[in-house]
Amino acid sequence: MKVAWAGSQHAVEVADRMARLVASDPVFRKDTRTMLSRKELFKDTLKKAAHAWKRIVELRLTEEEANLLRLYVDQPGYVDLHWGMFVPAIKGQGTEEQQKKWLPMAYKFQIIGCYAQTELGHGSNVQGLETTATFDPSTDEFVMHSPTLASCKWWPGGLGKASTSLRLSCSSHNGRKRLWHTWFHCAVAKLDDHSPLPGVTLGDIGGKFGSGAYNSMDNGVLRFDHVRIPRDQMLMRLSQVTREGKYVHSDVPKQLLYGTMVYVRQTIVADASKALSRAVCIAVRYSAIRKQFGSQAGGPETQVINYKTQQRRLFPLLASAYAYRFVGQWLKWLYTDVTQKLEAKDYSTLPEASCLYCWAQVCDNICHTDAIEECRKLCGGHGYLNSSGLPELFAVYVPACTYEGAMRFAVAGCKVFDEDRLSGGHWEPTCRHRSSHGQHTALDAMQKRCKYSRRLVNPAAVKEVFEARALRMAVNCAQNISKAPSQEEGFSELSPDLLEAAVAHVQLIIVTKFIEKIEEDIPGPGVKEQLQKLCSIYALHLLHKHLGDSLSTGCVTARQGALANEQLGKLYAQVRPNAVALVDAFDYTDHYLGSVLGRYDGDVYPALYEEAWKDPLNETVVPDGYQEHLRPLLKQQLKLSRL
Repeated sequence: MKVAWAGSQHAVEVADRMARLVASDPVFRKDTRTMLSRKELFKDTLKKAAHAWKRIVELRLTEEEANLLRLYVDQPGYVDLHWGMFVPAIKGQGTEEQQKKWLPMAYKFQIIGCYAQTELGHGSNVQGLETTATFDPSTDEFVMHSPTLASCKWWPGGLGKASTSLRLSCSSHNGRKRLWHTWFHCAVAKLDDHSPLPGVTLGDIGGKFGSGAYNSMDNGVLRFDHVRIPRDQMLMRLSQVTREGKYVHSDVPKQLLYGTMVYVRQTIVADASKALSRAVCIAVRYSAIRKQFGSQAGGPETQVINYKTQQRRLFPLLASAYAYRFVGQWLKWLYTDVTQKLEAKDYSTLPEASCLYCWAQVCDNICHTDAIEECRKLCGGHGYLNSSGLPELFAVYVPACTYEGAMRFAVAGCKVFDEDRLSGGHWEPTCRHRSSHGQHTALDAMQKRCKYSRRLVNPAAVKEVFEARALRMAVNCAQNISKAPSQEEGFSELSPDLLEAAVAHVQLIIVTKFIEKIEEDIPGPGVKEQLQKLCSIYALHLLHKHLGDSLSTGCVTARQGALANEQLGKLYAQVRPNAVALVDAFDYTDHYLGSVLGRYDGDVYPALYEEAWKDPLNETVVPDGYQEHLRPLLKQQLKLSRL
């Protein structure tokens, strides 16, 4: 199962080697992270990032190994944005000359970069950005300026204290009017002493939700006061400004801009999937350890995992962890495929891929943050402790629900088709749907009733139900939008319905990719059987959760919906004996998991007791403040006012 989870034996071996390398290094210790002050935490993050780079260089790690090492260090910091957004932006939007100039320095950390788009008053609304870049032809320079408080760059990770450079998104002017939206490579700090350059105001925006968590990241605020930069600092692969101030497009198609964002969103989806699997691992292991109630006449208590109510809440999350892992592997393949086509000047799949990644980002991250919180609840009171690892895990990944303005793009990216085109069109397997039998038109697939009756766990039947649901919701949106005064008004009015249609579409893809994974040649006795059970749990749980949508398609009956729910109970009982083994297959070290409840050896309660004594409050037996506040109260030495 480890091989099925990781994707290959090679992936298992590399991940295991890097995880153990990190876990064995005392510099990467993180068990006291939630007890550090903000300044101590940030300094600790700088130390770990520098030490990770040192180990990467010393051991001459490959790019694959280096990425995994940074993953298992498991502490958000400036390197995430440097490698995840700054370097890809230079690759995607810089000319060959610009890439040769900046990439070698970025690869060696001679410059540290981030991605500055979001503004204090505008969020991710690119069209509303107020930061200006005004071209001055007399000096061949751009003048960067933040004209209002709302135009401050606000939130970019790594900007507050670590970055020396950034990929800046702003509106450009020729001195008279706004002409275009452009991107710049802009230095903001001196390389000799790291102080801000003249006219640049830099700082951190303050503490965030949760102890430890994302507070290790220096999310920044930036203001420009008429800062001048050379014209060639504009990233000019897609468009450029001539010496005379004329704005011109290059021969490179602007679709390449989306390649960077597809990469970023693929990374966000992958990170969210890892967070979900970590939370599930903790909850399953602790549910097997925790015993409570159920004893009769002094007999042994019952393992919490044996309660049907616990299984009903926990095992769909376990199945979801596998489902999102496998669709994540497919999304990674899709990114590689799109990239190769872009290099061959084939842009046909890019718009659909971009929309798909955006939908997946929105749907997955909302699902994952809810699932992490559910795992915390499933661990009872102990799940509320920082030492459980779950509060910090939730706080780290909950921001993913708002990254990159994905909600708006997900709504805008929904493709609208009228019913005539749906009934006669050719449906692609991603942004459009194809009947599982191939011979049926889209409307045939929507209108036909599922013929599998009691055998709804049959993969073909399950897929058909999800296809019909997604198609019906898409048709309803198309019909309703066509009735609006304009398409823009229709999109605005029906945005909740469009988002639900996008969720249905993503769930169809996840179910489809899970089924395809099972159809692969999977080695190992019993592995395919367990994956089939998990796939059925994932699909039938969603069917039960969205039963109203499925009934409205006419693809299932109320009786079939009830039978699906009955089947879930049977599947939970079948998965129960292997539940712990199924999370052990994630192959997470105790260091990476970061939870006393999810320890591999199951020795939870001594670990909880030991962790309690690490808290700063226990550094002294008598608490600070006793003499000033507690003793007078206990001794009744307070001076009472005369009433």
